[in-house]
Amino acid sequence: MAVVKGLDPVPFTPELAERRFGYGLSPQIAAPPSVADMLTGLRGPDVMAQTYPIPGFRYIQDQIVLVSRFSRFARKNPQTEAGAAAGEKAKTARRALFHDRQRWVVSTLQRRIDTPHAFRERLIAFWADHFTARGKSGLLRAAPPAYAEEAVRPHIGGRFADLLFACVTHPLMLHYLDQNTSAGPNSRAARRPDRRRGLNENLAREVLELHTLGVAGPYNQSDVRELAKLLTGLAGTRDHSFKFRRNMAEPGAETVLGRTYGGAPGLAPIRAVLFDLALHPATAAHIARKLAVHFVSDQPAPDLIRDLEETYLSGGGDLMQCYETLLHHPASWTNDAPNIRPPDEFVSAALRALAVAPEMMQSLRPAQIKRLMTTPMRLMGQPWQQPAGPDGWPEDDSAWITPQGMAARLEWAVNTPARLRPDLPDPREFVQDVLGPIPPADVVFAARAAETRADAIGLVLCAPAFQRR
Repeated sequence: MAVVKGLDPVPFTPELAERRFGYGLSPQIAAPPSVADMLTGLRGPDVMAQTYPIPGFRYIQDQIVLVSRFSRFARKNPQTEAGAAAGEKAKTARRALFHDRQRWVVSTLQRRIDTPHAFRERLIAFWADHFTARGKSGLLRAAPPAYAEEAVRPHIGGRFADLLFACVTHPLMLHYLDQNTSAGPNSRAARRPDRRRGLNENLAREVLELHTLGVAGPYNQSDVRELAKLLTGLAGTRDHSFKFRRNMAEPGAETVLGRTYGGAPGLAPIRAVLFDLALHPATAAHIARKLAVHFVSDQPAPDLIRDLEETYLSGGGDLMQCYETLLHHPASWTNDAPNIRPPDEFVSAALRALAVAPEMMQSLRPAQIKRLMTTPMRLMGQPWQQPAGPDGWPEDDSAWITPQGMAARLEWAVNTPARLRPDLPDPREFVQDVLGPIPPADVVFAARAAETRADAIGLVLCAPAFQRR
């Protein structure tokens, strides 16, 4: 039992820790013995990132440049042998990047299968969703893993302000929310005769509504517009490298939530407004509630939210302190499991429970990865790293408990495990490996009574005790 000053003893159990804050139990990896061990895992080296690497955004940029050069040469020389060869090289490079995209699915899943510190992987998924950014066209559609790798992953144990700045100024976010075309009304770019560029409020609105203060936060349309003007200049180059474009920046000072920033355009006033927003009490309330809802319950205990909020404010947005409060709070360790696992978490937890070997996962061809992983998740209702909007994936169970979604889960659970692990485990052992030493009696009976081993494994994976955290 863990004890924290000011709180009752925490009814910690390793099984619940893995289920609620990780990707479920593994027959090969010991569950964390304590809250202290979970926190130590966040502070230690990121072993999974080293073991199963995913490149950063520079790799995407290089491929975009390569494809662009070959394609441009092919268009200029359509009737020549060299032009045809360049066209084929562009197609090959484009195809290779999307094959890489499938490989990064495997790397992400393998991290979740093998990690002894699954809370880290869950937090990365949580924050990548909070700061949703997608490539909307072309090769940028392969970019979300690279974005998460360099903008999210390094910052999950630091200050929220640093995480906010890294995500908001990342080239993929600027592309996704159309910030690259946003010019201040009085900027040099807007004064050009063609006037092709104007102010875009997308990024400013999402920073206030989704990333910091929340939908019900204390801001109005004037704050959105002033922040949008302050953010002008954040843009990218043709190869999607970050660049501050002074010719697009609005001159003069802007006032956001009653405080004035700037004078001279640049990154300093942008950093200042983002850091102030990060420390706002409404941001503390918004982040506290999101953490509690995601990890504990759709209807979290008010005192859990209050304690997270107070920790956030007193610690200056230090996320490690927030995680410590979350993990030490008695409300986080209730035995009921109200939240259903979304599809990508369900598949990840199943692969971890099956202890699918790295050799098997890495031997999969891109078409197999699509057939066995990403297409089933799409049928379950969650296309891999493709939420419909900047608000990310819903937390409500109703989003996932649908006839088609549950049917797709059942089909995957019965048919896919044997393809990834031909030597399926004994169901009598599997049910305890997956659900803990005292599994529900009805699940034990179903696993023993099933006609085939594959059916038994599927029934365990589809049981409410596995589907819920």
